Amino acid sequence: MKLFKEFKEFISKGSVLDMAVGVIIGGAFTAIVNSLVNDVFMPLLGLLTGGVNFANLSIRLGDGETDVLAYGSFISAVINFLLIALVLFFVIKAINKLRSLRKVEEAPPPPARLCPYCKSEIDPAATRCPHCTSEL
Repeated sequence: MKLFKEFKEFISKGSVLDMAVGVIIGGAFTAIVNSLVNDVFMPLLGLLTGGVNFANLSIRLGDGETDVLAYGSFISAVINFLLIALVLFFVIKAINKLRSLRKVEEAPPPPARLCPYCKSEIDPAATRCPHCTSEL
């Protein structure tokens, strides 16, 4: 019974729930990025390379069906990874730009001033120093 109670406390913590939501959103976002790469960028790359399908490139090492070095699949996976990384880079860059624009709109806090007597930082609107109680 104690184990169940500990598990219930663990699962109801905010960080676990936030992580679960993040994983689910990440899965959905992965589908969007994969579609963008596979359905938009890969066909454009195919046009630029003259229609070469990298996945079909291979070297036959022997006489059997399994004696094939499919290096084209590896090249295709590397290109896919680089395109996904590039798309994520631009998405994160855009999100960071939007966040920085929102921070600019918020007024910065007024700068603190120093008490002329004890040299402690005090609020600009203070009429007495909270440290030495001197009148300002």
